[in-house]
Amino acid sequence: MKLIAAIFLTLSASPAALAALNIFACTPEWGALARELGADKVNVYVASTALQDPHRIEARPSLIARARSADLMVCNGAQLEIGWLPLVQQQSGNTKIQPGQPGYFEAAAAVPLIEKPANVDRSQGDVHPDGNPHVHLDPRNVALVAAALGERMARLDFGEAVLYRSRTKSFLDRWNEAAARWQKQGAPLKGVGVVVYHKNLSYLLNWLGMQEVGALEPKPGLPPSTAHLNELLEQLKRTPAKAVVRAAYNEPRAAEWLAERTKILAITVPYTVGGTDAAKDLFSLYDDTLARLLEIAK
Repeated sequence: MKLIAAIFLTLSASPAALAALNIFACTPEWGALARELGADKVNVYVASTALQDPHRIEARPSLIARARSADLMVCNGAQLEIGWLPLVQQQSGNTKIQPGQPGYFEAAAAVPLIEKPANVDRSQGDVHPDGNPHVHLDPRNVALVAAALGERMARLDFGEAVLYRSRTKSFLDRWNEAAARWQKQGAPLKGVGVVVYHKNLSYLLNWLGMQEVGALEPKPGLPPSTAHLNELLEQLKRTPAKAVVRAAYNEPRAAEWLAERTKILAITVPYTVGGTDAAKDLFSLYDDTLARLLEIAK
């Protein structure tokens, strides 16, 4: 009996046992934010990794099983997950996490979206009608999402509302201080022209005042073609770039091909938490991203 009691007490004291909210995060950045705001009061499951294209996640049975027990689903929104998330939500049978319910949170709903197309048709490629969904690489957006998510967590777990609000305030204080430092560090990048792989870095470039002078994809979502790369090569003779920048999950060959022929840098940024060994949380994600981009200014 003493042994059983001891085991029970050990389990009761573990973080998993103390956690009040089961959180299903669609992408690593929002999983990392949920952990920042909830500490040991949350169990966080992240449905994808930094080396997966967030547009193309498979609605696996394991994701459906995890969604079934979730109290809160934290996703990007703006149709980034349109190819897989609706099936996960539907098949889970979990009424808490359906669109419009308090247990479903979209980060994109908390921020102003850029690159909203005037009209959308299939000829434009993989264009998002609500605007660019890759919102997390502008620290101002992360602050807005953190404030909204912290309040949502407080509403769902009212007994721990004081903790969530306190941790949200603490996070925002540290985040805003870091953002001011990043803004200052990134000053040499203002006006620098780069070629991107996909429109997944638009918020980052917009925040830093960098210029996109070309894209490796001929249209959003379409892989680079030889014809397009040759056209881009000619374009860069007229409008030079300082670097080709791609996210860690984008394949490297097209970026390396263009960089070699134009004699410019090929830079890989982590894009999200876990994209590089150094990007272990949201703060180090920005630290590492800026350190890599500042190679351009040397």
